[in-house]
Amino acid sequence: MLALVTLGVMLGNWQVRRAVEKTALQARLTQRAALPPLVLDGKPVDPVAVEYRRVAVTGEFVADWPLFLDNRPLAGRTGFILLMPFRIAGTGAVVLVERGWLPRDPAVHDRVPHVATPAGRTTIEGVAVLRPARVMELGTAPPLKPGAIVQNVDPAAFAHASGMAVLPVVIEQTSADALAAGELVRDWPAPAIDVDRHKGYAFQWYALAAMAFLFFVMTGFRSGTKQAG
Repeated sequence: MLALVTLGVMLGNWQVRRAVEKTALQARLTQRAALPPLVLDGKPVDPVAVEYRRVAVTGEFVADWPLFLDNRPLAGRTGFILLMPFRIAGTGAVVLVERGWLPRDPAVHDRVPHVATPAGRTTIEGVAVLRPARVMELGTAPPLKPGAIVQNVDPAAFAHASGMAVLPVVIEQTSADALAAGELVRDWPAPAIDVDRHKGYAFQWYALAAMAFLFFVMTGFRSGTKQAG
């Protein structure tokens, strides 16, 4: 009984904390969506302060360093997210940009699609995140290299592999791209909130703890009554 009550209360408290965290996240998303785009100029940024902000940056893509994030299905189709570094104008800094989703060639599993890259200076807009969405990865990840198909990557790992000075955020591009119109799908999922789901789980765990306690009390009461009789 004691173990069940303790477990139920602990897991219920954990779900309550998760609900509070998700409520705070929702408030942060709403607040930051209302702010004007933050211009990234190559200066150091606080990734936590920038996360989920709309951002704008001017520069040019480093066309010879594309990466293809694997296992990114969309609408029932398998595909990749095209990730490329973007050199910020007037600086030596780069920021990673998720340009969009591309379908996989069903006939050749390891063939990567060719997508036109804007040449010269351009301005893009998007939403800053800490890293691309992670997927399950088995075994040791292969070394990063231009044109590689990878499961997961973050700014620090890319900086180590490329030798570039990389900002500690990634941009999910939302602005139009005339060269890749119709090729890249930019349907970025919003962070999962599900506050009510966490509250429901908390209620279930607390109910389990209460039932275990009541069962113990009622069983002990009946046992005591029989002995007294």
